[in-house]
Amino acid sequence: MTRLKLGAFQETIGVQFIEHALLEQALTHRSYLNENPTTKRGHNERLEFLGDAVLELIVTDYLFQEYPKKPEGELTNYRAALVNSDMLARVASELGVGDHVMLSKGEAKDKGRARGYILANAFEAIIGAIYEDQGYDVAKGFVAKFLLPKMTEVIERKLWKDPKSAFQEAAQDKASVTPTYKVMEETGPDHDKRFVVGVFLEKELVASGQGASKQEAELNAARAGLEIKRW
Repeated sequence: MTRLKLGAFQETIGVQFIEHALLEQALTHRSYLNENPTTKRGHNERLEFLGDAVLELIVTDYLFQEYPKKPEGELTNYRAALVNSDMLARVASELGVGDHVMLSKGEAKDKGRARGYILANAFEAIIGAIYEDQGYDVAKGFVAKFLLPKMTEVIERKLWKDPKSAFQEAAQDKASVTPTYKVMEETGPDHDKRFVVGVFLEKELVASGQGASKQEAELNAARAGLEIKRW
């Protein structure tokens, strides 16, 4: 990645790094190193680990201060909806992270859900890199600018509710139909299964979702269904 591209990306996110290598590492996926073993920098998984913890603290503190009368359980659901991989991938995409993250040729071709996970993880890694480079307050400012405003949408669209429950309530209210779920694909060995589940309204396939378990795939299908139906 050229320093010119790094400079443009830093302008986009509003953070000028002191140690540019941290940002480069945050944008380096493990698969890139597998194809480029002479690259001296590491992949972004350690920064992702750090960024995940920093992000959770920032969001938890924000929710605690912003909603003083909400119970712990509801705040937990708010946080889960705001920091899930779909939301983080969406914010990362809005920032153009996909144009800068360094991937193997195979991963670069994948435009499906796997790419979403990569973008979400890179977003957390960027938070970790900002924290390492400039501290908590700058990391908090970054999250406050690009992620926390999504909380309005989370509440207005009730994204904090369990997606399956929300989709069922909406389907029964708007279409007078109870949704059903069907496993459409099952791949991988027993220790690393991947499921694709479709959510149906009678015979209509509304959306599909992937996951490491049927339950996770169903939740992702319901979440996608809410997006597609704009419910």
